Amino acid sequence: MRTGKDISSRIALAPVLLAVGLAAGSVLSASSAYALSELQKIPGQPDAPATAQQNPQQPAAPQNGSSGVPMPDPLVNKEGQSVDKTPGASDNSKPAEVIYDISKVPEPVRKMREQIVEAAASGDLERLRPLMGTGADQTQVTVGEPTDDPIGTLKDLSGDPDGDEILAIMLDVISTGFVHVGQGTPDEMYVWPYFAEKDLKSLTPPERVELLRIVTAGDLSDMQEFGGYNFYRVGIAPDGKWKFFTAGD
Repeated sequence: MRTGKDISSRIALAPVLLAVGLAAGSVLSASSAYALSELQKIPGQPDAPATAQQNPQQPAAPQNGSSGVPMPDPLVNKEGQSVDKTPGASDNSKPAEVIYDISKVPEPVRKMREQIVEAAASGDLERLRPLMGTGADQTQVTVGEPTDDPIGTLKDLSGDPDGDEILAIMLDVISTGFVHVGQGTPDEMYVWPYFAEKDLKSLTPPERVELLRIVTAGDLSDMQEFGGYNFYRVGIAPDGKWKFFTAGD
């Protein structure tokens, strides 16, 4: 026969036994989990660092090649070049394309260049006058204020009284490669020589020889120190208008 004392002592021991049982169960669960992780470990795979503990309430971070929120592109790529992510930014490091094939230009440009070559080769400066236009469309031959008489100005710029030297320079300049600049803007045109749009400190040996057909070695040295080509250049718009024949920066 059980007494009240027996019942009360068993009731008092119950919480203790329950706590011990729960603690033992936790130890067994931890041991089981550890054992399972050891069984699933791939031979030769390095242990995960101790700091890489994962919160069970958060999803695991995506590994390389897995899906997830993409990381932003690096500011510097593997080659060490800056990556400009600004919308609409252009790569100003790319040099303008040098063109030698005159058939690649619009017909009005090709025709105007041909007329300039013929007039300059004739040795008669006056033959350029009909090609230069008048008023607002007159070909610019000086930097700054326009001149009323472009032919007279070119004759004054020449080293001889007839203007032969300036005609020879014009022929040399317009016989080089050229560049297409200002595409899609009111200033779009074809410019001779291409050196006007090129870094003179990065010229290849053939390019140096080509430039020295126009200027002297002393001129080239001065231009490199100045920071760019500043001798004569020719500009023709896509519609065939002869925009300028000027020297300067």
